[in-house]
Amino acid sequence: MGKKGYLAIDLGAESGRVVLGILDEERLELHEIYRFGHQVLPLPSGLHWNLTGLWQGMLEGIRKAVATAHDQNISLASLGVDAWGVDWATITPNGELLGLPHCYRDAAHAASFEQLMQDPGGAAIYDATGIQLLPLNTLFQLASRHQREPILLERAHKLLFMPDLFHFLFTGRAVVEETIASTSQMTDARTGKWAVDLLQQLRLPTAMLGKIIPTGTTIGPMLPEIAAEVGLVDPLPVVAPAAHDTAAAVAAVPANQETSWCYLSSGTWSLMGAELEEPIISSEARDAPFTNERGVGGSTRFLKNIIGLWLVQQCRQALLRDGHEYSYTDLTEAASEAEPFRTLLDPDHEPFMLPGGMLTKIADYARSSGQPVPDSPGQFVRSCLESLALIYRRTLEKLEQVTARRYEHLHIVGGGGKNELLCQMTSDAISRQVIVGPEEATAAGNILTQALGTGDVKDLWHIRRIVAASFQPVHYQPGDVKAWDIAYDRFLKLRGEA
Repeated sequence: MGKKGYLAIDLGAESGRVVLGILDEERLELHEIYRFGHQVLPLPSGLHWNLTGLWQGMLEGIRKAVATAHDQNISLASLGVDAWGVDWATITPNGELLGLPHCYRDAAHAASFEQLMQDPGGAAIYDATGIQLLPLNTLFQLASRHQREPILLERAHKLLFMPDLFHFLFTGRAVVEETIASTSQMTDARTGKWAVDLLQQLRLPTAMLGKIIPTGTTIGPMLPEIAAEVGLVDPLPVVAPAAHDTAAAVAAVPANQETSWCYLSSGTWSLMGAELEEPIISSEARDAPFTNERGVGGSTRFLKNIIGLWLVQQCRQALLRDGHEYSYTDLTEAASEAEPFRTLLDPDHEPFMLPGGMLTKIADYARSSGQPVPDSPGQFVRSCLESLALIYRRTLEKLEQVTARRYEHLHIVGGGGKNELLCQMTSDAISRQVIVGPEEATAAGNILTQALGTGDVKDLWHIRRIVAASFQPVHYQPGDVKAWDIAYDRFLKLRGEA
């Protein structure tokens, strides 16, 4: 009998990929089979995801993975999709899509956020959901859409988050996986169920809210016509992984159960926090602010959403539009040679969250805060990386205050772990050991939570033992801590917290 394989479809904000995971005697091998790019599309109705482009990329990747598995005598066990949080679409009873899914960065959501922050107010919403108050959250998207196009929601049969939507396209079964649902600010972090009372108080429809299923649930077999399209003789089971990409990544943190650790899932977004047995829903947690999202096995991902390498991605995009082509490696090398601590940024500065014009935004921020304006790509990128390391330090301080714990080391997982400069800056800034890897944590977590559902993996800590045995971490030790202490004082003053 051949080895057992799993297919993970991992969707990020800039690209998607199909990864073949081979689980063999407590070790996991990952093979990226196919990667495809995708971009947010501006349309008259706002910023939308290119749904058909994503679907086409998935099918092509699965087709190649099926051929690879056949050639290598690998028996495919299941398939599952993970993606970013909060974005969603609705379908009719017959499965027709009611409009393209909007991107969470659509500026139209801000008006509903401001309105609901006044009535019923942020405290009431946080108390009902335990989720960090951000304009991009599904709750505010839903309020915005209901105000602008109420007929779309009133006619909706089911609301599906992005991974759930693709699971539906594969199987014809409309369900919502628990970790992705928890990002929406529409569930109660204490119970994991829909916060129906809050939604009814806000006069938002609830009839389209479907069944929330646990991570690892078998949704159903792939539809025969889809199986034939990708070259499968027999339909492949579709198993819900930890469908939120961060939940999958955190599940794959190779931590020791006996140690005190926190995590940073580093990519377009930075998600920093700790894994808890119960949510913390308090005024202190709200003001920090921290979110309580669902983890694997009933755990709580207590974390803060922080702007991440989006800052660098947007700098690169701005340079490209000006005719200057740099790889991320080029930009990091230039940043390493730039003057330290010349210009610091507040990553929470609202204009940084929106796409476009990042170099201009950074220059404007520098002027307004009385700092030198960066005048080279290396200076722009260094300002981003140093400021991320400093916001990680601030977040760690808040995390330890709210949870009343000290975390001895920080695990960094995700693609941001490839940026050695940022990893060393982070260790220096927080004055703690940083353990990096695996960079493929999301794909590993997707595959191993599928395996949890099929019975090949026992529990969350079994997942982590497999990850620890399969990937070699990189360790960083703090260096010039004093220089970072001085920079941190400046950083707090910029944020009005000193």
